[in-house]
Amino acid sequence: MIHILRGHQLCVEGYASLSDNHLSNVWSAPNYCYRCGNSASIPEISPGEKMYLNVFDAAPENARDGPPQTGGWRKG
Repeated sequence: MIHILRGHQLCVEGYASLSDNHLSNVWSAPNYCYRCGNSASIPEISPGEKMYLNVFDAAPENARDGPPQTGGWRKG
């Protein structure tokens, strides 16, 4: 086994690499619950087993349906 990839743990940057890059956590819900202010990521694994993480932020508040922003972990 070369790498373990797991989800369902909130990562503010959308992902976290641990254990000398042998373990990665990914989170695919940007701005979780409309209040966490986190990024999200989707892994892309090439045939040579090279992994790329596509990181993205939530859509601007005026471009989505949902409750208003209520705060978050990030400042800015």
